[in-house]
Amino acid sequence: MRTIDVTRMAVANTFRSKLRTTLTVLALFVGAFTLTITTALGAGVSNYIETQVNAFAADDVLLVQAQTDLTLEAESEGPAEWDPETSTSSNSQAGGAPLAGAQAEPLTDDDLDVIRGIDGIDGIDPVRAVSTDWVSHGSSGRFEFSVNPQSAVTVADLEAGEQLDQGASRFEIVLPNDYLDALGFDTATDAVGAEVEIGMTDITGETHELVAEVVGVSRSSLFASGAGANNALVTELASLRTAGIDGADENSTVAIAYLESGLTATEIDQVTADLGDAGFSAQTIEDQLGIVTTVIAGITGVLNAFAIVALIAAAFGIVNTLLMSVQERTREIGLMKAMGMSSGRIFALFSLEAVTIGVIGSLIGVGAAVLVGSGLGSALAAGPLADLEGLSLFLFEPLSLLGVVVLISAIAFASGALPASRAARQRPIESLRYE
Repeated sequence: MRTIDVTRMAVANTFRSKLRTTLTVLALFVGAFTLTITTALGAGVSNYIETQVNAFAADDVLLVQAQTDLTLEAESEGPAEWDPETSTSSNSQAGGAPLAGAQAEPLTDDDLDVIRGIDGIDGIDPVRAVSTDWVSHGSSGRFEFSVNPQSAVTVADLEAGEQLDQGASRFEIVLPNDYLDALGFDTATDAVGAEVEIGMTDITGETHELVAEVVGVSRSSLFASGAGANNALVTELASLRTAGIDGADENSTVAIAYLESGLTATEIDQVTADLGDAGFSAQTIEDQLGIVTTVIAGITGVLNAFAIVALIAAAFGIVNTLLMSVQERTREIGLMKAMGMSSGRIFALFSLEAVTIGVIGSLIGVGAAVLVGSGLGSALAAGPLADLEGLSLFLFEPLSLLGVVVLISAIAFASGALPASRAARQRPIESLRYE
């Protein structure tokens, strides 16, 4: 009997006992559905976190500060209107927040010298203090505004436009998209190329106004806050803030340490350790990403464990289904052997029946998971998770979906090995005499 004939017979035999096969398929469906959903959830959240962290800084720098107390800033719905009586600059501290919500002691000149002397550091650039009060465009009102002073090492998650040109002499900003409505822009594309007015107050109380061009519009980020500004604008804001007074608040809370090229992961860890011994804290992108993804991987692993339990239960269902099928078809097996069908073909026949059940159950489970996950993800993105722009809660990757189908098919094959082996070992004469 040809292989194609064995395959056709296996598929046909799978549906001999429709109720029994359906119940076994449903058990596999539960496992496939759960495994697909949890895998997609882990992939979606991990992808979002990775995008957010990678948008914070380049991978060849360390952000160094005296001490860090991380607290995430609360989400807000767009900018608040600026009131000179009550509003204060949200980033008036020296250097701004090195991380969202971080607080740190200022770095002195001696501190910077110590950092420069650490082996593996090629250069250091203290982040200068910047302070802004408000932003406006045309006839719009004035709204509270902050600038991220670390824009030199940030890569914005752009909705429209382009990244900052750090070498340009003109003033450029990347505008957070929650300012669009307030400043009178219909879309992110409309804002690109427009000029906005930025107001700030120096340490003597005098107000200054600058005009900057919007070169891009960014989505909100978990790890970097405020608008992006190029070096020309940050330098001007820092200079205006001190009002030309020598020694006025020159210290910064964070410094950008550039690593020597070609450092290995071990050498970077050593640089971080040396900074720690000197009384500083330093973070790389891997540091920030690793902590979050480890937590996500742990949660996803626990959820996947429930799916594996369901699949194990389904595997016993397959064993039971095929054992009963072998018993019911004992005389048929004897007849096939008497007509010359080899034990290998008999084993392949029942194994293919098990695989067919596995493929059907996994395909239905994966398909249902994609439909439910896509609908649920869209509903949550438009509702409770609307503030987390760019988040695809369930990320269904083709290779992951294929992996679920292959895994369940392999489990089904392994589950069918015992019944198939029992069928293959039967003797023709004894099988034909079976009542």
